[in-house]
Amino acid sequence: MATALDNRGTGRGTGRSNGFAKRISTHLAAALVVFCLLQIFIVAKMGGSLVLHLGIIVAIGGYAIAARGLERRWHMLEQGGLSHNGLALRFRRDLLQLWSASLLGALLWIPVAIIFRFLFG
Repeated sequence: MATALDNRGTGRGTGRSNGFAKRISTHLAAALVVFCLLQIFIVAKMGGSLVLHLGIIVAIGGYAIAARGLERRWHMLEQGGLSHNGLALRFRRDLLQLWSASLLGALLWIPVAIIFRFLFG
């Protein structure tokens, strides 16, 4: 009984992974907004054409599909019997990969815009 009360009070009971799934969803939403804003800003500063702006739409769609896959992964992980430490390790790794992809993925528009400008003036 004391263990159940202690777990409920500290958030380490059966719903501990729900916290991780909810937190990854929050990070996904924030990373998607940052990804979109960086892409728009970079393409606008590089003098982007309509083709580059259409490319942004495709990139955001791809990002959304990948984000949904990550959300599904975390819903499956919460059904598994992983320990809190195992979930925390996976959560930190996924956050590092998520934010790296969001920031570096948006920066990939710089060489694309330079090559596009070189080829098509």
